[in-house]
Amino acid sequence: MISVPVKSWRSISPLTGMAYEIPQGIDDRRSTDDFVFEHSGKPVVVVQGLGFVGAVMALVCANALTEDYAVIGIDLPAVQTYWKIRSINEGVFPVVASDKKVEEFHRRAVEKGNLFATYDPYAYSKADVIIVDVNLDVQKESNAAGDLLQYGVDLGNFRKAIAAIGDHCKEDVLILVETTVPPGTCQMVVKPIIVECLARRGLPTHRFRLGHSYERVMPGPDYVDSIQNFFRVYSGVDEASAQATERFLKTIISTDQYPLTRLGSTNATEMAKVLENSFRAMNIAFMVEWSRFAEEAGVNLYEVVNAIRMRPTHRNMMLPGIGVGGYCLTKDPLLASWARQNLFHGEAGLAESEQGVRINDKMPVYAYEFLRKSIGPDGMAGKRALFLGVSYRSDVGDTRYSPVERFFNQLIADGCEVLLHDYYVNFWEETGREVASDYTTLFSERLDIIAITTAHSDYRNSERLRELILEQEPLLILDTIGLLSGEEIALFARKHRVRVVGRGDLA
Repeated sequence: MISVPVKSWRSISPLTGMAYEIPQGIDDRRSTDDFVFEHSGKPVVVVQGLGFVGAVMALVCANALTEDYAVIGIDLPAVQTYWKIRSINEGVFPVVASDKKVEEFHRRAVEKGNLFATYDPYAYSKADVIIVDVNLDVQKESNAAGDLLQYGVDLGNFRKAIAAIGDHCKEDVLILVETTVPPGTCQMVVKPIIVECLARRGLPTHRFRLGHSYERVMPGPDYVDSIQNFFRVYSGVDEASAQATERFLKTIISTDQYPLTRLGSTNATEMAKVLENSFRAMNIAFMVEWSRFAEEAGVNLYEVVNAIRMRPTHRNMMLPGIGVGGYCLTKDPLLASWARQNLFHGEAGLAESEQGVRINDKMPVYAYEFLRKSIGPDGMAGKRALFLGVSYRSDVGDTRYSPVERFFNQLIADGCEVLLHDYYVNFWEETGREVASDYTTLFSERLDIIAITTAHSDYRNSERLRELILEQEPLLILDTIGLLSGEEIALFARKHRVRVVGRGDLA
């Protein structure tokens, strides 16, 4: 492997195009000290990880309800992350969101000057509270057909992140883990690391507090409210830790309207998080199977589900789609299954949860096969397709684990030219492709296929989009998510062929 000198690395902001030289060493102490000095007397909150959750969590802490915090966000000086640090310190928030509160909260933080970002773990030494919001991925190996062959959980980077805290933190710090982790992680992984680090530094090992509380972040129009104005579940590794966690959460969450729920152990709250997401993933997988059946039987599954939803006990029934995407639902069932086998030494994993992941992972491939059958014997080679949406869900710019990616790769592999549009994504990092923000010019080219792949609000009932589609020569419209209304389907069907996943009545 060729070694690239650190000094030659650049981290480029996808928001501004600015390129930042990554520092050669880890030394940002002076900037950190200056920030803390400017806010002398204020409790310091450090948020570890500046991704889609951590960055917004830092904003919420900077706009706490009952406390005036000095907030430091910390991330690695890496190609993928260093630009976020520079952006925050230059007054540009690194997350694009449709929620106006993100812009409002960021403006307030800039005015107060109480939000700072760094790459130096020295910041942990200043913290009264450290919130862990780093990524913990499941490594999945799949074949071209989308079959899950094997999976695993590598805690190596997570352990390093926790050790960085233990090597610098104060002895009486509150460490609040918000990262979605396998059940058992706080007790069996985090606590031993912190104890070992403090002991090595000659500090007491009984004064730090360790809690777990999972957020229910929903990127989109309610991004901030899903953190600040929503129900929270929490726990601690001991009574003092649970109490410290509760006191902190009450300063940032509207607990009068959204009371906290305390569970008996961190094992319980960790399980609650992955079970909650696994339930939703299983619900989606269930509907994936039934959408196929509906297509075979010539049935409109949307009509069927909406009829069933009239029953109060079944109102949370899902609708068909292109599959599960995003950072949580694609992996959380596997986190639990892995924990059962590797931390609690169970004889087997969680078979049904694993099967749900397998079904959902294959859905983009099924959507592609559905499209290929609709195209007919001529095949995909030489066809030109327009994708409306590449993010994993409506009204967000997050493309991580987007089911559209596998769908896209299938078309590219078969020689199809794919044009991309998304309101919230300018560059699709996972595919290395530019994404247009204005679809008008894309419609000026000949199209064979229009695939509706993300349910952005602005696609729904758009008069301009309808006009452009109707101006096209006859083509195939594939709605993978049931976004088109009945009236739109009828209108488009006068000129084009329309297919909708889960709509067997349109075949």
